[in-house]
Amino acid sequence: MISMDLDARLLSARAQKGAEVRRLLAGFRRNRSLPIRKKFIELCFCILVANSNLEQTKKAWERIGGGFLSLDEAALQAALRKNGVRFHNRAAYIIEARGKMAGLEHALRLRSPVRIREWLHDNIKGLGWKESSHFLRNLGFTDFAILDTHVAKVMHGYGLIRKTPKSLSSEKTYLALERILEKKAKQLGMSMAGTADRSRRPMLPRSMSMAELDCYLFYIDSGKLPQK
Repeated sequence: MISMDLDARLLSARAQKGAEVRRLLAGFRRNRSLPIRKKFIELCFCILVANSNLEQTKKAWERIGGGFLSLDEAALQAALRKNGVRFHNRAAYIIEARGKMAGLEHALRLRSPVRIREWLHDNIKGLGWKESSHFLRNLGFTDFAILDTHVAKVMHGYGLIRKTPKSLSSEKTYLALERILEKKAKQLGMSMAGTADRSRRPMLPRSMSMAELDCYLFYIDSGKLPQK
């Protein structure tokens, strides 16, 4: 029953915010055509934002911009500190990742999003499963949810999981929760196919990607959609 209540909330959120979410995801898809240096700057955002305030991190990231490509570690750390970034010592991660830009470019050409994410997780210091998923979502991949405290809170509140995990850094925990959401996305796709009112236009699409589902879970908890 609780899970069915969540289905109703998700479908209601989709009816209210579906067009906005589709525009949001379309904007991320356009990032797929960015040159590798700009994709690297997107990567830097995901390194910095983990366990930090998104809006404050975004402002600092926008101010530094091309500095992520040119500043040495000391200068970058100073710029991060000056702009209020909580974990300014992650400048070291960014400098190390800068030396792997060719590997990043090669990895992003892989056909399997799962393999791309594995490469990011295994090769870029500062990117866990969540941050790797976040980076790929920001490049227009729709295969993964960004499992954070907002999403876990909704999953627990609606009975998809027994308790909210203390941490989502564990591979076993993260991927287990992700499988639950994959199942939910498929269920919602079947539900929409079976209940759509064919007399009304425009009809909602009959499938729900993980990225779209993630947006609605975030919205249910916070009342707003993720913007970055």
